[in-house]
Amino acid sequence: MKDPIVEASTSGWIAEHREKYLASNGAEGHMFDSTAVGGPGLVPTLLLTTTGRKSGEPRIMPLIYSEAGNGGYVVIASKGGAQKHPAWYLNLLAQPDVEVQVKDDKFRARARTALGEERTALWAQQQALAPIFDGYQQSADEREIPVVVLERI
Repeated sequence: MKDPIVEASTSGWIAEHREKYLASNGAEGHMFDSTAVGGPGLVPTLLLTTTGRKSGEPRIMPLIYSEAGNGGYVVIASKGGAQKHPAWYLNLLAQPDVEVQVKDDKFRARARTALGEERTALWAQQQALAPIFDGYQQSADEREIPVVVLERI
């Protein structure tokens, strides 16, 4: 069976990272050296599998995460500060039930966008882990970068 892929990430560092994570069941891909892409160094990553809103096919994206207070996880839909939301975020807006892998722990989750004070607190938490997010927000201009909470179901 062919591994599901993210359309825009069939090559390059995202694809390499995803493939390493999948091949090692999270043993090698969980901690990602983000210095090559302007990040702060080693950061924890998870694999988020969404359902393509157009294709209906599974799409896997490695993302930097932190833990939410409710046992869930927090990810940022930054797309490197682009003017548009990443495809994975648009996919989860259309279908919030997703699959998540953290290290070798695979589970179903429901995604939701954090708002208000919760968003502010979780943004600060993620920014402390990876300060690159503030630069991404500046690059995104008027687009408020979504903060996503992934809660186990």
